[in-house]
Amino acid sequence: MLHDSKHFVSDGIALTDLANREILSGTVLSSDGDRHVRLRRVLSEQLSACSVKQLGQELRTRAGLLVDEHIDSGCGAFDAAALSRQMAGDTVMRLMGLPEEVWPQLGERTAAFYDVCGPDGPRYQQALPLATAIVPFLHDTVTRDTVAEDSWLGAIYRAVNGGEFDESDAIPLASAYAVAAMDTTVLGLTEAIRQLAHHPKQWSLLRQDTSLAENAIHEALRLEAPVQGFGRLVAERVRLGDTWIEAGEQVWLLYGSAGRDTDKWGVAADAFNIRRLNARDHLAFGAGRHMCAGVPLALMQGRALLEALASRCTRLSPAGEANRMLNNVLRGWSRVPIAAQLTGPLIGSRQPQ
Repeated sequence: MLHDSKHFVSDGIALTDLANREILSGTVLSSDGDRHVRLRRVLSEQLSACSVKQLGQELRTRAGLLVDEHIDSGCGAFDAAALSRQMAGDTVMRLMGLPEEVWPQLGERTAAFYDVCGPDGPRYQQALPLATAIVPFLHDTVTRDTVAEDSWLGAIYRAVNGGEFDESDAIPLASAYAVAAMDTTVLGLTEAIRQLAHHPKQWSLLRQDTSLAENAIHEALRLEAPVQGFGRLVAERVRLGDTWIEAGEQVWLLYGSAGRDTDKWGVAADAFNIRRLNARDHLAFGAGRHMCAGVPLALMQGRALLEALASRCTRLSPAGEANRMLNNVLRGWSRVPIAAQLTGPLIGSRQPQ
């Protein structure tokens, strides 16, 4: 269905007409055809594997410093969610080119976007004011004068100048960077660390061979897709298995359950196995034309963080009750306390007691 953009179109990502019409309209997430290609092109150029490769050493250095900081301040323990949030959130905000003083304000609005993609209810109603304020907020803070010229948002304005799309498309496209790149990456990295802490044999495998770090991230995403589902609108009557679906109906794509499908993953579908050969076949990043453009950056951040932890910690283990993040569409954790057994004194910091 994700590959069939003829029958299943992106006008119906959210479950309410209000969200689809007022919040998602004009964004790359809800566009199809030539318009989607034009809008996505600038995203793809900035987020391609070749473009983000040059960030490798910077991300590895940053990951090492953050791991030292979080473990040291916690005397050998840390919150995997806080560590992941600082790694992924700050990286994305900086690459976007936004002034640092607006980072917290934008960050608190992004989770609300996913809440309003779900059903109308108390959580939806509470999130609606924040979600509808994303584009006006960006209109006020994202201008040619405030964004860094060599940033992702600077690239959007260069594309506008080059006639690739209209000025009116710049802010909705900027919102795609803000919304799609942060919460999902933070939740995915947090889940990978949590799974490794709960599976010491898998952690030992990773420490013995850090090239497994990327597969560990894929396996965590397979088991706990940060985006559990998105909608599609049926453009033409279509048959799915033994069922006919009429034009105008909406379908909900369950990325989360797809990652646990025993027809695809076998009887061990619920097991966390960083050596699973087909782990990267999950749908947490989507598929087809709307597959997440930020995959290379998300994986690079994840590899850097897991490699930094593996070089500093001989063992990870749960250190108390984790707290769920509650959201209509997102699945993950707001707090995951982890105990770390260290390889030795942290460089440039006090010895944990």
